[in-house]
Amino acid sequence: MIAKRKTALLLAVSALGLSGTVAGAQDAQTQAELDALRARVEALEAGKPGAGTGDLRIGNTTLDVYGYVKADFFFDTDFELGDLADATRIGEPANATSGSFGATVRQSRIGLRTNTPSAIGDISGQLEVDLFASGGNAEFRLRHANIRIGDNWLIGQYWTNFQPLDSYPTTVEFNGPVGIPFARVPQVRYTNTIGSDTTFAVSIEENVGGSNSDDPVLTGSIEYNSGTYLARASALYGKAQSGAVEVDQTGYTLSAGVRPWQGGLFQVNYVDGEALGPYLIAAGDAIVNGQANDVDGFTVEFRQDLSAKWNVGIAYGQENYDLPTSTGTLSFTEVETIHVNAFYKATDNLTLSAEFFYGERNDAPTGRTFDSNRIQLAAQLNF
Repeated sequence: MIAKRKTALLLAVSALGLSGTVAGAQDAQTQAELDALRARVEALEAGKPGAGTGDLRIGNTTLDVYGYVKADFFFDTDFELGDLADATRIGEPANATSGSFGATVRQSRIGLRTNTPSAIGDISGQLEVDLFASGGNAEFRLRHANIRIGDNWLIGQYWTNFQPLDSYPTTVEFNGPVGIPFARVPQVRYTNTIGSDTTFAVSIEENVGGSNSDDPVLTGSIEYNSGTYLARASALYGKAQSGAVEVDQTGYTLSAGVRPWQGGLFQVNYVDGEALGPYLIAAGDAIVNGQANDVDGFTVEFRQDLSAKWNVGIAYGQENYDLPTSTGTLSFTEVETIHVNAFYKATDNLTLSAEFFYGERNDAPTGRTFDSNRIQLAAQLNF
């Protein structure tokens, strides 16, 4: 129906244009009708099916609008964990509860991708925001803003090259398990391939918040991914600062994954380094009492497709610090999480999900441990 209307309108526009040429000039009424018809054609073009898959064009640039709307509902048993299921909130008296219900739509996001052919290769852009503003507010927050030149160069904000993105565990809640790097930073990255399955990348990046350093960060990574087997390693070097104290910030990650049978997935990630806390989910202090805070962490995930619509998984994560990070009245050196979840693909665009979360952290000075559980349900509509 839309296609027929658009064709008719285009024919009408053409006819008006032709009649104006024959007459030698258009009167004001004809020009107004022509402008109105053109506006209606443009509106149909913008709203047509497939406009979000790169079919919308401005000159020789294609545009793709993407994103999703997500609604989360959760119940915390012992400590209120916030919209992010923050395990470092566990144990704090201010967060204690006998049961607390919450809901959020702040994970919803929208993005725009562009692609323009050029003499130096395709030039593409990405701009993506979500609603996770600070202070618990549902306001736009920048996630990605970058330019890509050909297959090799990325300039702008994107996931840090230090992060093992392809083996990041899948969870319903926003953070994912502790024990893995997670950061989006402005950067200049060069990527290339070795053969058909191996990719390497090097980058110069801005340091993450919490490191408090104005020095750049250098990273390198190499990844083999055949679709069945995955192996990745990355390294990072930078500086962290606290007051007048500056220390080296170094670390590495090792990741591996395998699809052992149809629909199955098993993957692990390990991270180790000094002053790396700001890069990790628990965000431990980089420097404590003038010393670099060494940390190691890991994640393990197993997933299985039960059918074309159902898949289930379990993920475990842990972080261990040499020196304690204060969270208010308590401080931690150890934190761990477990996620058990199920996803149901109701339609091509709509996914329903459920998750059980368990988190545990210690209080370093006293040696006590605290834990809490969360039940979470969510609905996500992709577009």
